[in-house]
Amino acid sequence: MSDPFFHPVSGFDLPRFAGVPTFMRLPHVDPDNPRFGDVDVGIIGVPWDSGTTNRAGARHGPRQLRDMSTMIRAQNGANGVRPFEVLNCADLGDVPPNPIDIMDSMNRITAFYDRVLAAGITPLTAGGDHLSSLPILRSLGKDAPLGMIHFDSHTDLFDSYFGGSKYTHGTPFRRAVEEGLLDPKRVIQIGIRGSAYDNEDLDFAAAVGIRIVRIEEFFARGLDDVIAEALDIVGTAPTYVSYDIDFVDPTFAPGTGTPEVGGPNGFQALQVARLLKDVNIRGADLVEVSPPFDASGGTAFLGVSIIFEILCAIAGK
Repeated sequence: MSDPFFHPVSGFDLPRFAGVPTFMRLPHVDPDNPRFGDVDVGIIGVPWDSGTTNRAGARHGPRQLRDMSTMIRAQNGANGVRPFEVLNCADLGDVPPNPIDIMDSMNRITAFYDRVLAAGITPLTAGGDHLSSLPILRSLGKDAPLGMIHFDSHTDLFDSYFGGSKYTHGTPFRRAVEEGLLDPKRVIQIGIRGSAYDNEDLDFAAAVGIRIVRIEEFFARGLDDVIAEALDIVGTAPTYVSYDIDFVDPTFAPGTGTPEVGGPNGFQALQVARLLKDVNIRGADLVEVSPPFDASGGTAFLGVSIIFEILCAIAGK
């Protein structure tokens, strides 16, 4: 029997527009809560965008994602998975960032996730810009490098910005490979597209063995075939899933900092996450939702729906 404490509040008991919003209407269980050690999967907000190089606003993402997540119900409509009956899930709150200090914020994020991992909890993250992934990986990948399935329109493999700045939302996975947090031969990046400064990121990927699937190949082959390749690349070892909302075409997800046209639609955005059920997911993030560019909340609703699909993939094994 599943623990009723960890069940979300039903819309039949309290209207979805009422109550204090938590992720998916789950209980708020911070690291000092006596039930913290009973959590299987924790959803964590990282309200931080100090790595942003263009349109800021992703620091407001976790709050809007929480609000829109009140629309998530207990059962997956496509596959019937009921994750809250299989796993003890909770909203673990937000990492408290330092908005004026990148290095201190990354240390704070890593320390928070160290506590989460020490309790045996699988973290699902709502960002925040994509630099958030690096301090998370410093916790998850500290003992052994992880594989990664990465959905994005950008590789985030650049070395530096503005004459030597090493820590931006365009550099996290270059740093993660250099620090031994990711095994590059078990990394696949899907959906890459758009105009470019140069080929520096692609050259680095080729040199270390990262597999890049550009959007043209994604559409030519079909998502089932591409995800099947992704499963072969990461294998059965622990894997991180990183999902930038700008993987999705801005027609369907305009609320992001660096949109790129020509991407997947909303259904395809959910389907690629739904196909991850055979992945050994050590952790996952959904990043770059920027509410100032979509006050309606549609981008955030798609984002939290993707988080729910990843949660169902973990529960449906």
